[in-house]
Amino acid sequence: MSILNDLSKDTVIFISGTPCTGKTTVASDLNDYLSRNGFHSRLIKVNDFAIENDLVLGEDPDKLYKVIDIGGLNECLNEEINQRSNGILIVEGHLSHLCEGADRMIVLRLNPSILKNRLEERDYAESKIQENLEAEALAVCSAEAYEIYGDKTNEIDVSGKSVEEIRDLIIAIASDKMECPVGSIDFMEWLLE
Repeated sequence: MSILNDLSKDTVIFISGTPCTGKTTVASDLNDYLSRNGFHSRLIKVNDFAIENDLVLGEDPDKLYKVIDIGGLNECLNEEINQRSNGILIVEGHLSHLCEGADRMIVLRLNPSILKNRLEERDYAESKIQENLEAEALAVCSAEAYEIYGDKTNEIDVSGKSVEEIRDLIIAIASDKMECPVGSIDFMEWLLE
């Protein structure tokens, strides 16, 4: 439990990244781990939260994904953050990095060759696979998060790491024991291959 000693019991952690980088799995594990170790922890999944709060504007006919009202999402999330009593709030989802309110913004990064396999396993269309691989190689989520959060943004290369290792890195970052600054992960070589 020593890894938890310096974690504030009143922290808001956002976890974002390209689809299939492990956000949902890691966030769920982190929430369960904190709850088992005496923390009042709550997990918000951004996609579910957007649907529950009627923030879906429609569906993109070409890309076949839901179009979310980002301004409305940001507003609703911040109401949720401000109304909560003490406790750790984990906000997970691909759009979370476009919203304000986190004490720590974590972007999960994954080597595009591993990401490609995960996207294929989930039957993503070839065009969507290519779009996500390019976004990952170009660090789009990290760049967008940095625009809002600056130095509060950290990115973790999850390639070859277990869920527990990633969880412990997030706790270390949230406890101010470690920094993983944006720009320290470079997958550009994949794009040039």
